[in-house]
Amino acid sequence: MTFPPFMEDIYPKNLLYAVTIRSPAAKGKLRSIYVSPLPDDYLLITAKDIPGENRLENTRMPILADNVISYIGEPVAIILGPDKTRLEELAAKCKVIADEEEPVFNCTDKNAAAEITREIIIGNTKEIFESSGKITTGSYTTGIQDHWYAEPAGAVTWWAKQKTTDKSVNNKKTSSTLVVRTATQWPHHVKRSVVRALKIDPGAVSVEPTALGLHMDGKLWYPSLLACHAALGTYITKKPVRFILTSEEDFLYTTKRCQTNIDITCSIDENDNINAASIEIAVNLGAYGVYGEEILEQVCLGCLGFYDFKNLILTAKAMVTNLPPQGAFCGFGMTQGLYAAERCISQIADMLGHDPALWRMNRVNTSLISPVLPAVKKNTSGEELIKYAVKISDYHRKWASNELLRQSRMGKTIEGEKPRGIGIAVGYQSNGLLCPEDENSSYSVEVTLTKDSCLEIKSSITSSEDYQKIWEKIAMETMSIEAGMVRIVSADSPDCGPSCSSRNITLITKLVEKCCLAIRKQRFRDPLPITVRRSAKPAEGTLRNGSWKVKDITSLARPGLAAAVVEVSIDLVECLPVIRGVWLAVDCGKIISANRAKRNLTRSITQALGWAFTENIEYKDGVIPKIQYDNFSIYPQHESHPIHVEFFPGDKSEPKGAGELPFTCIPAAFMQAVSQAMDHDFNSIPLKKKDIWEMISRTNLKIEQEQK
Repeated sequence: MTFPPFMEDIYPKNLLYAVTIRSPAAKGKLRSIYVSPLPDDYLLITAKDIPGENRLENTRMPILADNVISYIGEPVAIILGPDKTRLEELAAKCKVIADEEEPVFNCTDKNAAAEITREIIIGNTKEIFESSGKITTGSYTTGIQDHWYAEPAGAVTWWAKQKTTDKSVNNKKTSSTLVVRTATQWPHHVKRSVVRALKIDPGAVSVEPTALGLHMDGKLWYPSLLACHAALGTYITKKPVRFILTSEEDFLYTTKRCQTNIDITCSIDENDNINAASIEIAVNLGAYGVYGEEILEQVCLGCLGFYDFKNLILTAKAMVTNLPPQGAFCGFGMTQGLYAAERCISQIADMLGHDPALWRMNRVNTSLISPVLPAVKKNTSGEELIKYAVKISDYHRKWASNELLRQSRMGKTIEGEKPRGIGIAVGYQSNGLLCPEDENSSYSVEVTLTKDSCLEIKSSITSSEDYQKIWEKIAMETMSIEAGMVRIVSADSPDCGPSCSSRNITLITKLVEKCCLAIRKQRFRDPLPITVRRSAKPAEGTLRNGSWKVKDITSLARPGLAAAVVEVSIDLVECLPVIRGVWLAVDCGKIISANRAKRNLTRSITQALGWAFTENIEYKDGVIPKIQYDNFSIYPQHESHPIHVEFFPGDKSEPKGAGELPFTCIPAAFMQAVSQAMDHDFNSIPLKKKDIWEMISRTNLKIEQEQK
């Protein structure tokens, strides 16, 4: 297999560069774009130059703002030219004039528009709250997180001539194809968006993905926008266009993990069980609410967690604001919901004086954790998974020891001491999306056994070279084909859907296996080549269909499960948590490549810790201040603390998702560990130095007042 290049390595001849002209206003009406006279070979493109529909596929997001402006930095025009330095100088002189309106940046603002709402009502929550003797409340905020990219987002486009044969007259013709090179998780979304914008035949567009690298679901739909910009330039000028954002532009304007505010109130009965819960969810989608329904559904499902609520009222709102569009991220929102649910559970256990692990073991609803799979005879229960995590981490001993130390300090900080804490949390991830783009469509894989006995797999997945090895292994096991005789072809491949939510390792890999089995049955009775295509329809929306009848993870296809334990100590001088160890117990079903699974999980653990306490991004009046770009740092990949990933010895009949599991449980376990160490409930992530410093200062002030 030839691995795709990075966009930085692609330089077609006679190319033009492209630079974006952006809106200076967060909200308003676009009046005019002032541009000084452009030299020859330089061109300004606006929304009026778009021959087709000014909208990305399956969204309300315009390719170039035409009349309405919705966020600072929104693309309103593109300048093309042969000299990049000169181009940037010309772009700096452009002025965008707009009639500004009052913007909304926060999802809790009373003027924020609710794009999507959800509500679940079970039982009689109000009556139970009125008669309850124990009530717990908590507000849980999850912050923005940036994606980790090997290179900034962008696209390179050009016209390529190709010869075709008209069989009816036995005549060769030359036609032109618009080639689009971009790093995308969803090549067919790019293609459909370009076709829609340019109003051209789909057969005249070829999307060839470049090296994707580490993306954390940040390249799901945003590359389609940049591809449309570059393709529009090539369509108009007939020249190659190279359009790659600067690192600063990428940081400021590309999609981020959306912020959520979740309030949970629980009533506790005489047996220390939750007998009623009220959950209020607010999600900031930014402008245009791109894939907001999917994000909100996942947040809601995560908030329900592993616990059976007999009485529940859940209200959720996804708000459209004047921030740049906030996109999908690892977990799509499931991670934010599970963080709130698991922090709430730990706080309830603390309030009642119980070990949070034991409290969970006795109350997780096993029926919600067991996937409904006919082939599975024995499913992993939540209790088994928690016990396994407790065992490999020596959790009970450490928790009891830390509790004794915490109680002996009585809120005081001792000079030279490094308080310790340990936390536990459980999580799961879905495989695929809850709200398919088109319920009537299907995702396909095509496999051909050629005349020279090579196995050619046509697939549009773009995640990594690992699937070459995984599918080679399947071909070797099912058809006795040597590893070097397997080829993955992306050109003109059927639509496999987006490479996200572990779809590649579950759904797509299963389709490849089905194709191989079908070819095995035909190979000795039918002449070569043999081509087989297998398809799967998108799963039915889990939480929608109006009534929310299905509201637990049993409806998810092969969900992966995990329990995490995180141990920390607190450096009271630096006001920093120091990770002493991370343990992750994973039930991911059949493991096709143990090394790959462990490597990806270890990397995701590091990224989840970064979200929890080092990666702080905050919009100020609709923009990320430049100082945050200059000082932004990610959690280092090679810290000295030990990370232990153990696979639960459960059912191995089917592969389950695993890559996003650390995001669903590591942050909540980390925050519980810090809360035990500091004897204070911290609920918002990312945790900042300032939060710890303020806690220490309040404690010291209280001690001084008591001494007086």
